Amino acid sequence: MKTDIQIAQEATLLPISKIAEKIGLTENDYEMYGKYKAKVDFNLLNRLSDKKDGKLILVTAITPTPAGEGKSTVTVGLTQALNKMGYSSIAALREPSLGPVFGMKGGATGGGHSQVVPMEEINLHFTGDLHAIGVAHNLISAVIDNHIKFGNKLNIDITRITWKRVLDMNDRSLRNIVIGLGGSASGIPRENSFQITVASEIMATLCLANSLKDLKEKIAKIIFGYDVNGKPLTVADLNITGAVTALLKDAIKPNLVQTLENTPVFIHGGPFANIAHGCNSLIATKMALKLSDYAITEAGFAADLGAEKFLDIKCRQGNLSPDCVVIVATVRALKHHGGAKDLGVENLEALSKGLENLDKHIENMKKYNLPVVVAMNRFLTDTEAEFDLIRNRCREQGVPVALCDVWAQGGEGGIELAKLVLNEVENKKSQYKPLYELSKSPKEKIETIVKEIYGGVGVTFSAKAKKMLTFLEENGYNDLPICMSKTQKSLSDKANLLGRPSGFTVEINEIRIAAGAGFIIAMAGDIIDMPGLPKVPAAEMIDIDEFGKISGLF
Repeated sequence: MKTDIQIAQEATLLPISKIAEKIGLTENDYEMYGKYKAKVDFNLLNRLSDKKDGKLILVTAITPTPAGEGKSTVTVGLTQALNKMGYSSIAALREPSLGPVFGMKGGATGGGHSQVVPMEEINLHFTGDLHAIGVAHNLISAVIDNHIKFGNKLNIDITRITWKRVLDMNDRSLRNIVIGLGGSASGIPRENSFQITVASEIMATLCLANSLKDLKEKIAKIIFGYDVNGKPLTVADLNITGAVTALLKDAIKPNLVQTLENTPVFIHGGPFANIAHGCNSLIATKMALKLSDYAITEAGFAADLGAEKFLDIKCRQGNLSPDCVVIVATVRALKHHGGAKDLGVENLEALSKGLENLDKHIENMKKYNLPVVVAMNRFLTDTEAEFDLIRNRCREQGVPVALCDVWAQGGEGGIELAKLVLNEVENKKSQYKPLYELSKSPKEKIETIVKEIYGGVGVTFSAKAKKMLTFLEENGYNDLPICMSKTQKSLSDKANLLGRPSGFTVEINEIRIAAGAGFIIAMAGDIIDMPGLPKVPAAEMIDIDEFGKISGLF
């Protein structure tokens, strides 16, 4: 059986100019990054402002196994299927992070015959967006310590600097460090830490900006720490708003690439979904809506993470109204949640128990008044009896379900799913509304998410978190949405609680304010923002030959 990278390397790609031409772009709308990649001018949205938007389809998933359940693969396969059926469809995805690429999960460009290409370039440095975001973030870090070194005019409390440094790699050794050692010439010694670049507020801010002007205004609001009197300090106080924004002048432009079937895809931005809000950029999504009949986008991990944040954060900030939600489910993940150990063997008992997880995600998406379709993403070890069990459960829930074989068949394997999505969009009009009102207090909003989406009975707040809740109220940040940061392995905040847990309480250990991105971060359980590599990282399988051909990437 061919690997994903072998399939991708055998594909016939069109020059990106041909892909741009397909969606009505002129040469003035984009700039080439090699033969198969382009950056699209964000000002295109101004030119298309009077054009009617297409339909917006969100692809999410049940609670995954550590390997993931093929959400990006289904997203790519669905957009290929729609194009094959004669509709205009553009997918809008996140950019991969090098941490997972070299860690455990691998690449993030889909799989099999439903991939985005050139997959090696996209999974590695791509067009340099993550580099630009990392440098912009670390410019703020460098200026903070430089300001302290040269007199500290802002009276920065060095024990309350909340701005970490970033690196686009899983490196647990950098979670807690001491900087400034080596004498006065090397700065002021203080504790510091790193987070992965995709957890940076710069990343989240760029992805939630509606324009370059909006991005600049948001960056100015970013809080990096507090002065000795407890007053919040912002990037604007450091007088570097323009410099930070200048570093992002190209990164804010969406990247145009193609699928294996030469259909257009925007890949832009990549905030983690268990740490940040887990969605591609607003600008790329809006471009996809203006340039196609059906914009297909995905939100990271399961519906309790990426989809909830897409619907309660991204849609609010971008004034988006989704038309349908596709929930990706796999037999293996459902058996995992039913307690099965060998996921490659038929186990109807475990599958039946695990279906409770799918039930909960369906219920959650219906709370937003959205049509829902379930996609059964096929794996080679699945059986017809297992598919029938899932079909029967979906009928009981009143939700259409399609067998999706896009990994093996590309767009052809997604036509059944595409037909169901089209039917839902046309016959069950979305009446989307967010889960909670912004006027509620942050505490109430967190409790609403825990009880309504996770199925918990309540929330406990640490003393540190309670103190931050008071700060938010006193400083006018109460009206911001909540970005929950928790494990992706469970509906709860405890990774070992599989299926559909109940009776649990979520622990909020810390609350952070992302004033630039425009949300409040609630850190639940033992979540961390700098992952580590596994015992045998994927990097050990990756190689390159003398001709520059890469192998083992995925």
